[in-house]
This record gives sequence, structure tokens and C-alpha cells, in this order.
Amino acid sequence: MSSAASSALCPALFITAPGSNHGKTTVTAALARWHCSQGRRVRVFKTGPDFLDPTILERASGHPVYQLDLWMMGVAECRRLLHEAAQQADLILVEGVMGLFDGEPCSADLAELMKIPAVAVVDVAGVAQTLGAIGYGLAHYRPGFPLLGLLGNGVASPRHEEMLRQGMPHGVAYLGSMPRNLQFKLPERHLGLVPAAEVADLDRRIDAAAVLIGATELARMPAPVEFIAPETDADVPSLPPLLAGQRIAVARDKAFSFIYPGNLDLLRKLGATLVFFSPLRDAALPPADSVYLPGGYPELHLQELQGNVAMRQALIDHCTEGKPLYAECGGLLYLLESLSDKDGARARMLGVLSGRAVMQRRLQGLGYQIIALPQGTLRCHTFHYSTTVTALAAAYTGERLYDTSAGERVYRVRGVTATYLHAYFASSPEAAAALFLPQPALEAEAEPEAAA
Repeated sequence: MSSAASSALCPALFITAPGSNHGKTTVTAALARWHCSQGRRVRVFKTGPDFLDPTILERASGHPVYQLDLWMMGVAECRRLLHEAAQQADLILVEGVMGLFDGEPCSADLAELMKIPAVAVVDVAGVAQTLGAIGYGLAHYRPGFPLLGLLGNGVASPRHEEMLRQGMPHGVAYLGSMPRNLQFKLPERHLGLVPAAEVADLDRRIDAAAVLIGATELARMPAPVEFIAPETDADVPSLPPLLAGQRIAVARDKAFSFIYPGNLDLLRKLGATLVFFSPLRDAALPPADSVYLPGGYPELHLQELQGNVAMRQALIDHCTEGKPLYAECGGLLYLLESLSDKDGARARMLGVLSGRAVMQRRLQGLGYQIIALPQGTLRCHTFHYSTTVTALAAAYTGERLYDTSAGERVYRVRGVTATYLHAYFASSPEAAAALFLPQPALEAEAEPEAAA
């Protein structure tokens, strides 16, 4: 690899916070929209295994938003994505996850490893000069961490802002503020932010926030960062055409939208042709060798899914023929006999897998896991509010990264593979490809009913 191709310079900022719900996504989206309005090409990334924030950031920037996750994806893949973006963009923005130092690995690890200077968004409701202590702690908790400064979110008045400025310590800049105003607050539901496609006035909200961000110090173009490509070809191995000639039908609509862009890229690189369909609206499944049912919000569309009898039958026929189908989380719920929402409303689902699912009011599963399949080990994440009751035995069981409690089950019946886990396909291309190819029979045997 030539030295010219091994690195690329691009201004970049890492948007972080002391914790969740401080307004990182709103500020990142506003900053992206403001720079786009100035004629700049902006690429945005989201730290961690998040499906919802990227939909907002994609709308704000006009470009697909990829995840950056050091554990799930690996350092080389994160470097590759950033290096590729740096060759095309005028500005790179990376939104962190949770608080700056939360998790292993954390946002600070990614920012430091990629040498991206960070700015912290802080919800200042009920805070005045103490903002300085928060800034000092974020800047000095890890010696040498590149924190440029803070942006106050939810400032109540000019006097409030004056007090915030008074408390700022030397070496930590106050970069401006966003007022306390609901006109650009992003709506939420049980899994996080409402996806962009469901917020009717999203562009108005982002535009309003962008105007305010444009008047702050944060809107200044940051210094260029050198983004280095993976050092050798061995860091990004070439991919065999394991899915050459295969057509994969991918469900994509309001009920099934939790898809990593990197997963679709990987399937294409393996040789697959992707065709998309809507279980909510379409009456027929497009001609395909296999089906991908990703996660999403099927519980919010019970009657539409139950009422689309033609699509239900098309998917049942696909599975009856023994063709491969891979389902994650919401896709798993759709395969069961019934699904009930948190208020008790129940609807009939596909019945491809025996059992039922019920939405709960509290989180039922969260965290990183791996699935060890015969073809390789997939790195995954789980995040769900439902429980399932089924007589199916697990063909495989996920292994949690940070504790020894039982992991999520992976069910396999004929050509169907289904689990609560969301896999990152590039962590094992061979295992990912196998999910969409006919496999030797591995029937799940019945066992006493159990919750999963």
C-alpha cells in the first residue's frame, strides 16, 4: 500500500457527553445539517450497536451512517470505514454512546485510538457553575484525553449561561449552548429514539437546531485528523464469493428496520444480490434464494402484520420449501405463532416457529454476546423488551461477554435460523454466509416450555 493511500486528512469531531440523554444526537444532527448547509460533505458515524440514532443522523447529513464498535467490529474495520470516509468528506462527525467513559470499550477508547478531538454535550438543567467541575472531570479523568470543550444543552436564560461560563476551568473551552426548547427535542419510545421515517416534522426540528448551532463556537471547522488505513492487507482479508449467485430478500419497512449498513455491504461483497420487501405492505415475496428478517418494531404493527395474509403465506411457503431464512429479534417474534404488545393486544404471526412472544414494560435483554457456529464465531448484541415462550430447544446458545448468565438462544428448524441477537456479519463472513445457504439438517427438538 502506498504512503499516499495509507492515510487521509479530514477535519473531525467526536460528540460525547457525561451520560445518556444529554442531547448528543440532537447536537450531532444539528452540526451535520449546519455544515451541509454551508456546502460541505459531512459523514457521520455512531459509536456502538445502535440502530435508531443513525436514522436521525442519516437524515441530517444525507449519507448512510455506519456504526463504529471496537469490540463487535474490531479496530481494523473501524479504521477502514473512517479512512474511506476521510477520502470523500469535508468533515467527519462521530457520535459517542452513553457517557464518555461508560462501557468496555468506551467512547473515550475509540476517540483516543482514532485521535479524534472530543466535545461534550451537557444537559445543564439545574446546573450552573458546577458545569466547570463536570468539564474538568471529563478532561482529566484520563490523562491526555483530547477534550476540546463543552456545549451546554437546555440553557434557560442569558443569566443561566453567564453562570455556566463563570464556572469553566482553564483549559476547557465553553463552546456555546442550545436553549431549553422543545421544538427540536427528538421523540422517544421504549428502545430509544423514534426512527427518522416516523417523525413527520424531523427536518424542521433539525433545521431549527442547526441555526442555533451555527451561531456557536462548536460550528467552527475543527483541525484535520489523519485517518490511517489498516496497516496490511492481512488486517482486511479478501472475501471469497461465498454467496455468488444468491438472491437475498431483505425485509425493510417501519416494522423491520434494524439493519447495520455494514451487514448489507458484507452480503454484497460475498456476491449476493439484495432485494427488499415490506412485510407490512407487499403482497408477494420477491424471487429469492433466502430471506433476511431483521429486528425492528413488529409489536407496533400487529394488526397490519396479521392482516397481510398474502405476505404471511408467501413467507410460510418459503420456509416450507426448506429455503434459508435468518431472523433477528423482531424477525424472531414475527416467526412465532403470536405476539402480544405490552397492553395485552395479541395478533397472529407466521407460526413458522412454535411459541409466542409478549412485550414487557421493562428491558429483558441487553449486552454483547457471541454465537459460535460451525463456520465461525459471530459477534453480536442484544437489546429487547419481549419474552418468548416456546417448546423449541436451542440449536446454539449465545455466550455473554461480561457475565456468566445464560445467553440468548439460537433456534434452527429446517432452513430457519432465528435469535434475539443482532449479529455483525463482518466479524465472521463465513458464518454470516452460512445463515443464508442451505445447511445440513439440525432440527430443534421439543422440550418443556421455557421463557427466553
